[in-house]
Amino acid sequence: MNETKPLRVGVLVARGRALENWELMILDRILATPRLELAAVFTHPYPFGENKASKLLSWSARLEARALARQPAYSPKYFNSHRHFIDCYDIDAGTSRAGSSITAAFLSRLKLDLVIRMTPKGIPDDANAALPFGEWAFNFCDQRTAGADWFGYADVLAHAPTADLVLYAKCGGKPDRLEIARAAFNIKPSAARLSAFVRERSVTLLMRELARLADTRRFSPAAIADSANGHAPSFGELLRYGCIVAGSVSAIALKSIKAKLHADSAVWTLYTGRGQIDDFDPREAIEIPPSDNSIKADPFLFQHESKCYLFYEAYARGDRKAHIAVGCFEGDTLQPVGVALERPYHLSYPFVFRDGDQIFMIPETHQARRLEIWRCRQFPLQWELHATAFEGQSPADSILTRHEGKWWLFTNLSDFHAYEDHCSELYLFEVDGPALTGIKPHKRNPVVIGSTDARGAGRIFEQQGRLLRPSQRNSHGVYGYGLNIMEIETLTQEDYRERCIRTITPAFKAGLHGCHHFDATGGRYIVDARL
Repeated sequence: MNETKPLRVGVLVARGRALENWELMILDRILATPRLELAAVFTHPYPFGENKASKLLSWSARLEARALARQPAYSPKYFNSHRHFIDCYDIDAGTSRAGSSITAAFLSRLKLDLVIRMTPKGIPDDANAALPFGEWAFNFCDQRTAGADWFGYADVLAHAPTADLVLYAKCGGKPDRLEIARAAFNIKPSAARLSAFVRERSVTLLMRELARLADTRRFSPAAIADSANGHAPSFGELLRYGCIVAGSVSAIALKSIKAKLHADSAVWTLYTGRGQIDDFDPREAIEIPPSDNSIKADPFLFQHESKCYLFYEAYARGDRKAHIAVGCFEGDTLQPVGVALERPYHLSYPFVFRDGDQIFMIPETHQARRLEIWRCRQFPLQWELHATAFEGQSPADSILTRHEGKWWLFTNLSDFHAYEDHCSELYLFEVDGPALTGIKPHKRNPVVIGSTDARGAGRIFEQQGRLLRPSQRNSHGVYGYGLNIMEIETLTQEDYRERCIRTITPAFKAGLHGCHHFDATGGRYIVDARL
């Protein structure tokens, strides 16, 4: 490990085009990271080669971006184009404005470790061979021309459950693409929206992998299984795509009208049964149905004085804000007890846990732009604010767990400029317990990226030496479509690894469109499901 020498990074962008938000964000964050050094920014005079988009694709892509993917301009804090550019006349021929050559010798003099390519065309092969860690790019960089990009069109046309973001490298002047990291994201109603969203998420993925390389200097990417870059949509595909987007936009508009009339709320129901996280069968569960004035979601079980209580997000049909309610089981019947916590802002995900003889709750309070921990004064209805953290941020679905003598906080923060999203990034912190007076970020934050497994879906369980984490599987354009059981294989300050050992889809009962939460205690389990 080399902790003193920064990783020297070059960036290749298109000449004559304004930098997009995601490009500016990457340049800005490289400059803001002590372990990284922005050593050069090159411009490519022919970044798209001979590729040209059809007039229909160019026109429709611009119209769609303005209508469905508009975002505020990103203002860099550190990057200045006049100070950081090395402008190259012809990167293919190898002549720079300063008279140097974009060749292996030129890059060696700059002592670059790698080049990040943001264009379809890259640096010459001989120059690539001089880079210790090669040339890096995203798969969406290859799916664009001067007039349009077509990343996401194929996914929307195919009604794909998710779209893949792939960060890959070309090394040693060879044409093979080597996968560095991959993440899957929930599909969006349009390719423009999906593309803009994935580009913003790509910044976090890239910065995590650059930090990992700067720390370890170890680099062993694997060959990419799916080598195709995709093709620009044909005339017929564009017509079919237009019909799909028109239908999606109409559905969104109708939902928005219903929300303004307070006539639409997501309706969740609960299912309970006997079993544990690794063996429960939701097909045998008993429903605890909702009513118009008592819709229940995000359920957490809690054993207290030989009784089984249930804390949950509660709201009525048409409500814009939820509170935390509590009930008590008598057999499989849930008897209401009362309101445990209500605030001026939305509350959900009431994670209730013990530390010694004290009982705490961490509800989701992202609308308050902070994390809150509440201590129980009198069980189960009287609570007082005990600690806060992450002021000004919006943590969601937070869980505290103790493992091998250390407290760990799992939370879903949203690293965003234009598209706040709590389903795509899982952050991990070593903390000193419910007081949260000491918070140490994990070195590989966010430890999980992607909407299919990042967002928490309940407390973490330790069974026979195994750590099991429920997570949401957000796909098919649905929030809370499915539920994963993830096994945490490595949990240290330097590393985190997990794998999916089970996925539950809403097919376990008729009439369901999603299931996104699990909890268990004393042999009883509970899940929620979307009607």
